[in-house]
Amino acid sequence: MLGTVLLIYRESWARKNSLYLVSFAAGVMLATSFLNLIPEALSLSKAVPWAALAGILVFYFFQQVINLHPCHDEDCRLHNMGMLSFAGLAFHSLLDGIAIALGFEIGVGIGIMTTLAVLLHEFPEGITITSILMYTKMKKKKIILYSFLVASATPVGAILFYPFLERLSEGILGLALAFAAGSFIYIAASDLIPQTHKAQNRLNGIILFLGVIFVALMNLFINH
Repeated sequence: MLGTVLLIYRESWARKNSLYLVSFAAGVMLATSFLNLIPEALSLSKAVPWAALAGILVFYFFQQVINLHPCHDEDCRLHNMGMLSFAGLAFHSLLDGIAIALGFEIGVGIGIMTTLAVLLHEFPEGITITSILMYTKMKKKKIILYSFLVASATPVGAILFYPFLERLSEGILGLALAFAAGSFIYIAASDLIPQTHKAQNRLNGIILFLGVIFVALMNLFINH
């Protein structure tokens, strides 16, 4: 929630620069998919390409076939972009909770380190969901609510899945991670990046790369 609070506190600045924040969010989501989720999934399952493809296709289906919200005065595409991003990030946060529970199943020390790692990369996730929802012109109260739901998915995932970890195979967890990666790739490539193209501002491209670099640096910090 810290990332959300920081942007909400500087709301006027955040809304003025929301497109730049969307560019940063796209970089974070792509980098998280290719540098974190997919490599981890590959160590657990051989069917990662199929699961990642399923993630892309499922989110395409939700966007194209299912009308997630009956729009009236607001921009439907922007609203659906926000809802899809919320769904993808919430699912990822749920998997983070499962990872924490799995760490404590292995040992207390590993569980604590896993928790710290999750907390470190949840901060940019808070910035990501808040910036996307701000760009969709969502009201502050709803942004806080959706951000809270994304954040709470992690402890909920840890608490709910801990009793079932002994029955959960590594292959299934790997497939879930790959599915989440596919959803992130689809959201970034299909919804977020096209929005940045509309502005025709070269700075957006630089900021997207900064999002990728940010995740890479966070990985180096966590690994060391």
